[in-house]
Amino acid sequence: MWNEYHTVNNVADALVLLKGNSERAKIIAGGTDLMLELERGLHPGRDLLIDISRIPGLDRISKDDFGNIHIGPLVTHNQIVASSIIRENALPLAEASWQVGSPQIRNRGTVAGNLVTASPANDTISPLIALGALLELRSQGNRRTVPLSKFFTGVRKTVLQQDEMVVDIILSQASRDCRGAYYKFALRNAQAISVVNGTVWITESNGLIDDAKITLGAVAPTIIFAEEAQRYLIGKALSKTVINKVSDLATLAGSPIDDIRSSSIYRRGMVRVVINRCLNAIRQDHHQLPDYPAAFGTIGNGEGQFFEPRLFHNQVAPIVTEINGKRYEFQTGQNKTLLGLIREEAGLIGTKEGCGEGECGACTVLLDGKAVMSCLVPAPRADRAKISTIEGISTNELLHPVQTAFIESGAVQCGYCTPGFIMSAVALLNENPYPTRLEIMDAFTGNLCRCTGYYKIIEAVELAASRMH
Repeated sequence: MWNEYHTVNNVADALVLLKGNSERAKIIAGGTDLMLELERGLHPGRDLLIDISRIPGLDRISKDDFGNIHIGPLVTHNQIVASSIIRENALPLAEASWQVGSPQIRNRGTVAGNLVTASPANDTISPLIALGALLELRSQGNRRTVPLSKFFTGVRKTVLQQDEMVVDIILSQASRDCRGAYYKFALRNAQAISVVNGTVWITESNGLIDDAKITLGAVAPTIIFAEEAQRYLIGKALSKTVINKVSDLATLAGSPIDDIRSSSIYRRGMVRVVINRCLNAIRQDHHQLPDYPAAFGTIGNGEGQFFEPRLFHNQVAPIVTEINGKRYEFQTGQNKTLLGLIREEAGLIGTKEGCGEGECGACTVLLDGKAVMSCLVPAPRADRAKISTIEGISTNELLHPVQTAFIESGAVQCGYCTPGFIMSAVALLNENPYPTRLEIMDAFTGNLCRCTGYYKIIEAVELAASRMH
């Protein structure tokens, strides 16, 4: 999928590489979209990857002296969901981030990457445009700030130049009188992109609306504003009558298309439902976020860890890593996925490949303590990392309590999905010793069982939790 893979430890080096290889290079951070795009040949000629995922300080969410919020280009969706700054000041963004993929995907996928992919169905674009986000773009010797609403020019098209990268996402300080909500309709409750999504962000005083932003996703080539609905809201209170009228007006915006996921008529009808639910959520002061969302090892703001820059080109540099406490040095496999490295180079075949697209969770492993889909991680990211697979969770030749519980509960049927479920369960119980049944179900949104053995799997996790804690 690539011929050269550079790991850099500062932005300046990344920009030098971009400038000198603008026709060949792609920035990779989480890679949850890019890995699939490369596999499908969507970036012909892009055979040089620049890995910025270990640059210290880029994975931070912070406020400056003026109250503006800064979201670094390595901030993941799980970090957004867990951030008190975002929950208190930009709730629709947290709600949207929580609905991206699965816990494993949210551990790798970055908000900046979601924006650069530029699909109008992507979750975080709609709330960020409603919140008035700005993007800071840098190239070697140049820096510019672009309103996110002006960043997109079409489906998967942006104003980002070949030698530029996103270095900051900026949100202006929100008034205490601002409230908002995000809602998404998809064909499944998890692991599905939007058929329609929408965000409402309002400013109130004395019970009346002073300003309103309503954005819609997946109903046009880019995210759009429902301008007539916005204007109608000004000066009004959120009564049921007003909510219904605004929801009707929102359907007049956009020009939805017919595709494999929905007809245009259905999409237009769902716009009304999405905006109605957003407005009612604001009126009732209700949000969708769980108190303890499954994060699978994600921590809050981090400084990262300093690494010497490395180039992986054919056999120029070996991948030196630790898997299940054992040191490995791989001379081959630099252009594979982490899953391929584990199975084909290390010979650890407990980790399974199901879909190869991050949909089924059979390939779940822990990378530096975080659960990830190894089919979507480039192998060079394993260099100087610590990886845990299903073979490594037992101690002193004794099965892990989760493994024992799976056996006793009859949670294993064909067994193909079992390693992924067990790794997800271990990650969950490491951070949440007493999960409710609903929290267990939420944690397993990234794991599929073709035998439909979910009841026994959930019972096994409950049994393991009771024994461990």
